[in-house]
Amino acid sequence: MNRDLTVGRPETVLWKFCLPLFGSIVFQQLYNIADSLVAGKFIGENALAAVGNSYEVTLIFIAFAFGCNIGCSVIVSQLFGARRYTQMKTAVYTTLLASAVLCAALMAGRLLFSGGLLELIRTPAEVMADSKLYLNIYILGLPFMFFYNVSTGIFSALGDSRTPFLFLAASSLSNIAVDILFVTAFHMGVDGVAWATFLCQGVSCVLAVWVIFRRLARIVTPEPVPVYSWGLLKRIALIAIPSTLQQSFISVGNIVIQGVINGFGPSVMAGYCAAVKLNNLVITSFTTLGNGISNFTAQNIGAQKPERVKQGFSAGLKMVWLLCVPLAAGYFFGGRQLLRLFLDNPTGTAVRAGIEFLRMLAPFYFVVSAKLVADGILRGAGKMKPFMAATFTDLALRVVLAAALSTVWGTVGIWSAWPIGWSVAALMSMLFYRSGPGRTAAYESLREPSAQPVGPAS
Repeated sequence: MNRDLTVGRPETVLWKFCLPLFGSIVFQQLYNIADSLVAGKFIGENALAAVGNSYEVTLIFIAFAFGCNIGCSVIVSQLFGARRYTQMKTAVYTTLLASAVLCAALMAGRLLFSGGLLELIRTPAEVMADSKLYLNIYILGLPFMFFYNVSTGIFSALGDSRTPFLFLAASSLSNIAVDILFVTAFHMGVDGVAWATFLCQGVSCVLAVWVIFRRLARIVTPEPVPVYSWGLLKRIALIAIPSTLQQSFISVGNIVIQGVINGFGPSVMAGYCAAVKLNNLVITSFTTLGNGISNFTAQNIGAQKPERVKQGFSAGLKMVWLLCVPLAAGYFFGGRQLLRLFLDNPTGTAVRAGIEFLRMLAPFYFVVSAKLVADGILRGAGKMKPFMAATFTDLALRVVLAAALSTVWGTVGIWSAWPIGWSVAALMSMLFYRSGPGRTAAYESLREPSAQPVGPAS
């Protein structure tokens, strides 16, 4: 069901909208957690290291899908809030077509991305074959990943966070079952883990796109809807490209850090893989809540209600900090038990590395969550330059400090780079937010005539 985020008490509206988003990202992360859990428990430590090693490379592809998601979601939110339904539909169709072209280009360069990057990050010989196998199968499923991400962005833009939650819940639980079936019953190894993700994500993608088109068909427009617009593509790109670059550079930074970690051997790699999966569950959850705040901001800017944005920030901050309390406490005090979910007969080195990582980062979840809420406001308001500045500062500090401090303090030096980068970037994002979204360029663009559309009407 479509939901108007421009009416009602902002705190109540955000809680109702964002909690299903939080549930969705929990199930989304179950895809990767399930792969690592099954690989570590039923195949072995090297298989877990291979899946985790490949995951850092897959984040590059995810970055592009994330950019398409955010670019479409923000612009569609603004147009939906402004009740400009013809342009809103055109924005959806334009994003789907552009995403198809981008996905095809990425798949065409898959050999460069797979083998070359695995060698670049010094993947140990004992996990190289499984890393390549997992990555190659993952790349085959890129169209499913792309179109599913765009679909979830459209659902969120229309104020519907419940439908993607239901899709992900069913798909993720199915993925766990198929993972175990392929590995234990069919003895497929790492390729079974990858094929399970491919199949389950494919089904959820097809269903999500089908529902999107049915939903759009119910929205009546006073005129024929063009299927493509260069003007709207430009506006989407102004949000999507910085978001893609943000995620891409973070992914590249993580790959560089992975290369530093790989120098400490497979046991540390396995411990880090298990711990970073748990950490990514938290960070991605906060990022998704930030995306929900972006939708809230964009709809209200489109409806010319910027005064609600400040109220949305306060409500968002309260929401993420309430979630931080159990997550930070659970990781800090229960890290050992959580890590053992991923590791079968773990070495002391693997467990120790994972515990160090979680205990170093958990207290700073309150800091990074505040940054991601402020980022959500900036992105929804179209303020991409300050958003990028804070993000790149965080990344640069983490990469440089991880490499430098590892030579002094070993793995503890690598882990300490995260809190430092988060703290500096959070301060920057908060200062940028305090400068006020005001009458943003995104709001002004809604008042300008749209660019000439291209293509037949639908």
